[in-house]
Amino acid sequence: MTQKDRQNILAQSHACNCSPHSRRTFLSDMGMGFTGLALGSMLAQDAVTHANELAWSPPNGQPVHPPKAKSIIWIFLSGGYSHLETFDPKPALNKYAGKTFADTPYPNPFDSPLHEMRSRSVIEMTRERYSKIFPMQIGFKKRGESGIEMTDWWPHLAKCVDEISFVRNMWTSDNDHAAENQIHHGRHKLDERQPSIGAWMSYGLGTLNENLPQFVVLGGPTRPDTRESIEAYYLGPQFAGVPLNLDPKNPLPYGRRNEQLLVEEQRREFALLNQLNQLSNVSYPEDPSILARIRSYELAYRMQTSVPEAVDFSGETQATQQMYGIDQSKTKVAGERCLAARRLVERGVRFVQVYPSPYGVWDSHRDLKNLHAARCAEVDQSVAALLMDLKQRGLWDDVTVVFCTEFGRTPAVEERSGGTDGRDHHPHGFTCWFAGAGIKRGFVHGETDELGYHAVEPGHYITDLHATVLHLMGLDGRRLEVPGRKRLDIDHGQVIHEILT
Repeated sequence: MTQKDRQNILAQSHACNCSPHSRRTFLSDMGMGFTGLALGSMLAQDAVTHANELAWSPPNGQPVHPPKAKSIIWIFLSGGYSHLETFDPKPALNKYAGKTFADTPYPNPFDSPLHEMRSRSVIEMTRERYSKIFPMQIGFKKRGESGIEMTDWWPHLAKCVDEISFVRNMWTSDNDHAAENQIHHGRHKLDERQPSIGAWMSYGLGTLNENLPQFVVLGGPTRPDTRESIEAYYLGPQFAGVPLNLDPKNPLPYGRRNEQLLVEEQRREFALLNQLNQLSNVSYPEDPSILARIRSYELAYRMQTSVPEAVDFSGETQATQQMYGIDQSKTKVAGERCLAARRLVERGVRFVQVYPSPYGVWDSHRDLKNLHAARCAEVDQSVAALLMDLKQRGLWDDVTVVFCTEFGRTPAVEERSGGTDGRDHHPHGFTCWFAGAGIKRGFVHGETDELGYHAVEPGHYITDLHATVLHLMGLDGRRLEVPGRKRLDIDHGQVIHEILT
């Protein structure tokens, strides 16, 4: 074969579509091809995720569906009030007082699958520790035209029962007081922290009044470990709760102008600080702390006149102040905080978190009868006054009131420390209530079992409260998610549609 013939054959082989690769190379390429398919799929998904993140934008302050409320007043009783001696009385406790759960005709609550399904406490509840049923420590009766049962410790609030929707099948998973943080941000203390409900509200809707904080806290968290209830975490510090004092002369710590400093001098100081912060922002445009600092200085300057006015009761009539109980020592604290809450929502604050009682005082391991009697007397009049005041001022259709605590109290007496007259923490069933904008009147939703132990299915985990108030304000928690911060389904909760109008 001549060289010319060999060249012709080589040319023909290059012209064909067949590859000159070996069998081994062919098989290797095929194997890598399958891997490539998977890799390609993953890269395509990453591209979609990245594109979605690039297309993402923060909330614009507008509701995503027609809202039924403009503001939320979230009343929280720290320490865990007994649902059994407040809003979910159980006569069976009196009938079987002193007996064990096994001595009653009802299923033993420790044998219920609900007990394990909803338990995630680091402090284990055992049969031995809670063996004797503890009777109710106060009487009860049906109230109002709706005939809803409430105990006798709430004479003022009982007159408002026809305006309230009670949710009697709440539950949580922490049996210790970290449940106080859990009810506000939704996570057990062993989990990663999440923004509180007030922070989500502030983040989603912004403010109706540029001269006041979006999220105000009256009373409540003071220690770092309790501030979880008002923190914003990854949303940014500008959305966290702002604690206010109810002293018009000094309502905001370090927020009052020094008397030796002229107004114009202070204005120039703030202007200079703003320029310096803006320069830092140019170098670090994505730093949330710088942006928050800029906003905080601007807001602090504006708040110097607006906040003192908002918490100054001198313009309120004597009759109004007496209605809230401000003229009485035992109801003064709760009365001032509830009245301040009304004044703040009246001025456009979106979310007011109110602690009408000092931190932790509803915890009643011993002497429940006397402790709860005193605590109810301190807040009953003021909370009822708030509801009546919202109605008479035309705010009922604008403001939703939520009344809650971190958990209930055990149906059995607490015996772990030799006690005979108290109830322990109880996450398995308790009661919260709603009133005001978008809420049914004189209504009861859900129940606990005959002894008040388990929230009967379908029970409501605490984030259902969050979902409900967000819905009332025209928001959807799932649409507030931040890229890179995927939340669990349970974080979003389920709207309690049954109590809504």
